[in-house]
Formats: sequence, C-alpha cells, structure tokens
Amino acid sequence: MNLSERINSFIELGDFLSQFSSENQAQINHPLNSIFYDDFKDLLSRISNENLWFTPFHVHASINGICTFLNEEKLEEWLSEYVVSDQNTNLKVAVIMAGNIPMVGFHDMLSVLISGHSFIGKLSSKDNQLLDFVSKILIEINPEFKELISFQSERLSGENKFDAIIATGSNNSARYFEAYFKKYQHIIRRNRNSVSILTGKESELELKALGNDIFLYFGLGCRNVSKLYVPVGYDFTKLLDTWQDYAYVANHNKYANNCDYQRSLLLMNRIEHFDNGFLLLTENQSISSPIGVVNYEFYSEIDSLKESLALNTDLIQCIVSNELDHAIPFGKAQEPELWDYADDVDTMAFLTKIKSN
Repeated sequence: MNLSERINSFIELGDFLSQFSSENQAQINHPLNSIFYDDFKDLLSRISNENLWFTPFHVHASINGICTFLNEEKLEEWLSEYVVSDQNTNLKVAVIMAGNIPMVGFHDMLSVLISGHSFIGKLSSKDNQLLDFVSKILIEINPEFKELISFQSERLSGENKFDAIIATGSNNSARYFEAYFKKYQHIIRRNRNSVSILTGKESELELKALGNDIFLYFGLGCRNVSKLYVPVGYDFTKLLDTWQDYAYVANHNKYANNCDYQRSLLLMNRIEHFDNGFLLLTENQSISSPIGVVNYEFYSEIDSLKESLALNTDLIQCIVSNELDHAIPFGKAQEPELWDYADDVDTMAFLTKIKSN
C-alpha cells in the first residue's frame, strides 16, 4: 500500500464517521453503510452505558474532532513536513493508549499507519471497542490493513517483537514504561493539564467559549483547562454566571458525586472557594485539579507570569488566552490540528526516523 492509498483510506474513513459527528447528524448515502452503519450506531449507544463518562454527546464530539482533519487538505498539509515512506516499512510500532476520553488514541493509530508501519495497539479497558471497530472499517476500505493492524489484550512485553513504542499514562505508569521499555525507541507521555490566562478584558462570548475548554469531557482530557491565571482583584461573578449553559454537567451522577465530594473537603477544611452549583473555583498553585474543581492563581505582571509558565512547560499541554502568540483561542482547546502533538513531542518526526531493532 503506497502513501496515496493510505491517505485515501483515511479520507474515506472520515467520510463514513462524519455521519456520527453529532447526535443529530443525518445518515448519508455511503458505500460502507450496508456493512457498518447499524453496528457502529449500536456500539456508540452501548459505549455510553458501559463507561458512564462517555456520554453520547462526548462520544459524538470526539468523532467530530477526528472528522475535522480526515480530509485531503489537512492530511496533505500535515504530511508535507515529513519524508514519509511510500511503501510499507515492515516496522512494528506498539501503542499503549489512554482511556480518559473517547478514541483518544486515534491520532497515534493514524500516525503509525500513515507512516507505513504496522500498528500494535494496547487499548485501555475504559475505551476498548471504538478503535477496534474503526480498524475493521479500515480493513474493509483497504484489505492490506489486515496485515498492518493488531490489538494486544495482554500486557505488552519484549516478546511482542516491535521496533518502537508510544505509551501514554499517568506519571506513575510513565516511570514504569521508561524502565520497562528503555531498550526500545520510544515516546513516553505523562500527565499534563491545560491553563488559561485571563485579563478581565475578555468578551462574554470568549468567557462562554472558555467554558467549553473546561467542561467538555467533564474536564478529563489533558487539553481541558484545569487552572485559571487571573489579575489581582479579578471578579469571578461574571465568569460563573456566564457558564450557566454548562450546568447540565450536574445532571451526570459521577460528575456530581465528584463535585459534592470536593465541596465537602473545601468546607471541612474551611478553604475559601466560589461555587456556582456545578463547579468549584479555589485558589491553588497546582496546575492539576480534581473533577468538578478549577484552580486559580492571581498575577500582577503578565510578563512575570509568562516566565513562570515557561518554566513549567512539562506540566502544561496548552494555554488558552489572547495574551500569548502561541496560545489557543477560547473554546478551541479540544480542537487540535494534526500537527498539535501531545506533550509537544512530534510523533510523525519520531515515526519517520525509527529503525528496525
């Protein structure tokens, strides 16, 4: 399978998945529908019952994010920066995937296969069906993928005979991965969170969009904003009022239970906080925050804040703000482009340079 065929396969996959990019998306006349449409629709409904964090809204949002870059223009622009093999490489790349949000490992799967390598996936128990189904669609589109895609149910080890590995997990698991897979060419990812810098000059629309960066996927993604940097004397009243459209998260039992628990801790420990009924804001220097909580920290000089953030780049996935040239616009944190790599590690540069073990 040459590079053009791989690209076209993913474009066709995107066309099929686009029918599921929202809960109200209409079915189109697609040649794969007779084989996969009903089964995929049934799978999406089951997923939401088996993992309560994966609500229908969030599953469709994840698919929509994938569909935005599975088109010829985006794929060609992305790959133009690399020397990608035109033929299959016979190299095997193992990928240990996270399961915090639906199909979070798709970009790694795409990157490995578009590079011409064989993909060995170790799915999270929290998200172990969606990408497996997607692989079946790819194989139907181009049967050559059958020899290039496999999933491992047991723990990956050297006996799997792969040439490189990409592993995503917690800080604790990352230490294990680094020790266990040190002899392999590897990318090891850790916990990261995203932050937002506010100045008090943001419009109501921008603040409302920031709510999407906080509440989408219940804040479970590394691109979700978990901390706000605000100027001294910042008034949180307008901010909390603006986010009332996201009050629906309180109707989710698991989210509500987490929020109630964190509220109890803050009250018992007499820690000052803001509470709008479905989100807690508390002053805390930590970038990471529990579900239902967003930390905040005051700053007096924006330049000093920028210097401080530059020293913590290994903890920050992205910055949402109008103040930095490289920052992400409000509301766009969960809409990464193909070249917006997790942990700022260029996955494609890594994949195009690996060699046989």
